[in-house]
Amino acid sequence: MRFDVVISGGRVLDGTGAPPFRADVAVSGDRIAAVGRLDDAQAETVIDASGRFVAPGFVDCHAHGDAAVFDPVVQRAALRQGVTTFVLGQDGLSFAPGSAATVAYAARYFAAVNGPLSNGAPQDGSPSGRAPQGGPLTVGELLDGYDRAVALNTAYLLPHGTIRYDVMGPSPAPASAGDLAAMVRHVERGLSEGAAGLSSGLEYLPGRYASAEELAALCAPLGGLPYVTHMRAYGPQAGVGMAEVVDIARRSGAAVHVSHLHGPAGVLLPLVEQALGEGVDLTFDTYPYLRGNTILAIVVLPPSVPGAETDRALEMIASDGLDDWWPTLAGTWPRLTVSHAPGLEWAEGLTMVAAAERAGLEPAAFCRRLLSETRLEAGVVSARPDEGPEGEESVRRMLRHPSQTGGSDGIYVGGHPHPRGFGAFARFLGRHVRELGDWTWEQAAVHLAAHPARRFGLADRGLVRGGFAADVVVFDPGTVADLATYAAPRTLASGVDDVLVSGVRVLAGGELTGATPGRALKP
Repeated sequence: MRFDVVISGGRVLDGTGAPPFRADVAVSGDRIAAVGRLDDAQAETVIDASGRFVAPGFVDCHAHGDAAVFDPVVQRAALRQGVTTFVLGQDGLSFAPGSAATVAYAARYFAAVNGPLSNGAPQDGSPSGRAPQGGPLTVGELLDGYDRAVALNTAYLLPHGTIRYDVMGPSPAPASAGDLAAMVRHVERGLSEGAAGLSSGLEYLPGRYASAEELAALCAPLGGLPYVTHMRAYGPQAGVGMAEVVDIARRSGAAVHVSHLHGPAGVLLPLVEQALGEGVDLTFDTYPYLRGNTILAIVVLPPSVPGAETDRALEMIASDGLDDWWPTLAGTWPRLTVSHAPGLEWAEGLTMVAAAERAGLEPAAFCRRLLSETRLEAGVVSARPDEGPEGEESVRRMLRHPSQTGGSDGIYVGGHPHPRGFGAFARFLGRHVRELGDWTWEQAAVHLAAHPARRFGLADRGLVRGGFAADVVVFDPGTVADLATYAAPRTLASGVDDVLVSGVRVLAGGELTGATPGRALKP
């Protein structure tokens, strides 16, 4: 028997939840050809997996790599954690579908999250880089740009906020019947071009203005693919957000997937169980950290400031109309660390308080300067009020729930991003499996590969099984670990040294091979 690749001597975590078993894995072309004892097998490439696990490639259910995935640094960071697929188009804002004006808005408003549009030059200096370069842009065109251009697979969610902006601009008005019809046409076309679901970001603009009725209308065409939502409210107010999720599911019949649902577990888990008990097809993703990472403007500006209209927002920030607002944030400043500050890079990695001291300003005054000079592009890592043992226990309880899937919420923009993009999946394995026992190894393969592949309609991914796509990860259970920290967030993970994507070795000895077989996956 001759194959292209044989991974020999490892213990297979096949993604079904079965205990690991000793087997060889043979690959022909982009498919797994055989799993079993293949003592006589010959192959052009043989990977010795002795002492290591062989698992299906992990699916990052919530990654902000829409532009950053073209960066080899980001590809290596993901592959070193065993991640072979990014689900993009998160939080209701990305580059397609839309006119040139819509694409420019989404790129500008979410620049601290999704990264900048390309200037047309390949980001890695090679002919293969095809990052988005401006609009108008369809979902099909965006997916074509990802296909076989990077080392990772990509799947794409239709972003509700981008679609709403394309139809209604920054208007806060309720959608008219004509507006709804136009948005539904966008959804139907995007699905026909390969989108894997619909996302919303109900704390962002213009998604914040949408009603449950509007969102349910856009969910109606999904046909089993998920409605993925950054809810309207989290934390102690998560009941408000979850009630709306259930309402949308009832109105539309859609499956739902809630983004970054961390805690408090005592509030959230009963809400999850209630929704499941009422027949809602519900899943959610979490990442194993207590701090968040987002746009500074979202954290510090009151709802009265129209963040979707940059010039008007900057005028309001510069005026004295918010003088009564800034003092209410005194308790917020110590919890913020600057992650992205174009033009003020010296502040990246400093807390807002420390950066203000270095600038000789009060924190509120420095924040206003940061917002103004970056034109609202600044990003921050934010500590949660419940950071500590209670928050850690909430994270652990949430990830143990059978409806959980893994998502990094990775943001790769700025000099000092959150470490989750470089460490979340390795942290799941090293800390939450090996050290804490929150999952068994076989459960980890279900939560991180099989379950998310099924959720997003990727029917031939997520299992180590004959005939399935050969996205395969080989990792050392004794050494896999996240090494990225809040102080050094771009540190690569350890323990994952060999990865195949679509049958091609993309990571060998922990280093990129230069191959770009990643597919734009369509349900």
